Amino acid sequence: MNTISIETESKSYKVHVGSTIFESALALYEQQIRQADHAVIFVDEAVAALHLDKLLKPLQSFLDTAVHVYKLPSGESSKSFETFLACQSFLLVKGCTRKSILFAYGGGACGDVIGFVASTFMRGIPFIQCPTTILAHDSAVGGKTAINHPQGKNMIGSFYQPEAVIFDTSTLTTLPHQQVLSGMAEVIKHALISDERWLEELLSYHSLESMTEEQKLSFLVKGIQVKAEIVKADEFEQSVRKYLNLGHTYGHAIEASVGYGNITHGEAVAVGLVISLQLSERLLSLREGTAKKLFHSLHKLGYTFEPVLTQEIDQLIPYMKRDKKASFGELHFVLLEKIGKPCMKIVPLEELVKAHVQLRQWSKEV
Repeated sequence: MNTISIETESKSYKVHVGSTIFESALALYEQQIRQADHAVIFVDEAVAALHLDKLLKPLQSFLDTAVHVYKLPSGESSKSFETFLACQSFLLVKGCTRKSILFAYGGGACGDVIGFVASTFMRGIPFIQCPTTILAHDSAVGGKTAINHPQGKNMIGSFYQPEAVIFDTSTLTTLPHQQVLSGMAEVIKHALISDERWLEELLSYHSLESMTEEQKLSFLVKGIQVKAEIVKADEFEQSVRKYLNLGHTYGHAIEASVGYGNITHGEAVAVGLVISLQLSERLLSLREGTAKKLFHSLHKLGYTFEPVLTQEIDQLIPYMKRDKKASFGELHFVLLEKIGKPCMKIVPLEELVKAHVQLRQWSKEV
């Protein structure tokens, strides 16, 4: 079991990563969990069908009271006002209090909404993140919680750190291929903002299936370590934490424009990464050809760029102007001076249009 320390201004906690680790990792928090008057597992319905007992049985082994279980809709659709309210109602009906503890057991969407539930129920109760997807190696760490609004992704939420993150990678064996693609996009993002050699290693694979489980585990741990360092320096996204949003400004716009659930978060971010690298070449000193190389590598790995062909730039711009990094109507993007050296840059609209048109052309040619 790998253990990574997350140090923030508001809280320090551990991320535990490994296969079949629930029993050993939960034992580290047994005393705290025993002191809770209610334990509640909020679980993605697809995860519940496959993996619920992996978490439920170890919890039941040292708790005298019943563990409540509430199943959430799978995927991004769960990050809604309706789900948020239903979860709050469930806690009230079960008699939960400030001494209760929650477990978010699922992918990034489950962790986001249950983190927000925990941060707001009776003004904040403890929760433990139990991610089950590759994507959630990123979203489960760092304390960002949110639900979506029809006018933008993650527009309503809070910064609220978990008590711990327990990432049992045995749940990854049942992930659909599209979810593997989604998660690895965030791993590639971590490499882009931190380490050119690591990026080259990731992009050297002909397919994600050719990665061994040990290699994937090492990449996940490395990604968490990159995020840990950034979150330590900037918990509330006032400066360098914004760098973790590389690819997200355009990617979130694609995701919202095509409709949440019609493309995975990571697939949208992958498209946004290529746009960001194009802009980095145009506006900064990133080596020419880097964006096109990334485009071909991502296409080879199986990422789709179809949304770039179906979504007009005029459809995307309003979403980007509502991005949380935007201000005074200006588009603020995370760009790269070089691989491993991110920065914030105001992007002129005409340059964004050129990047969109260029990516459309590349997409038509492959």
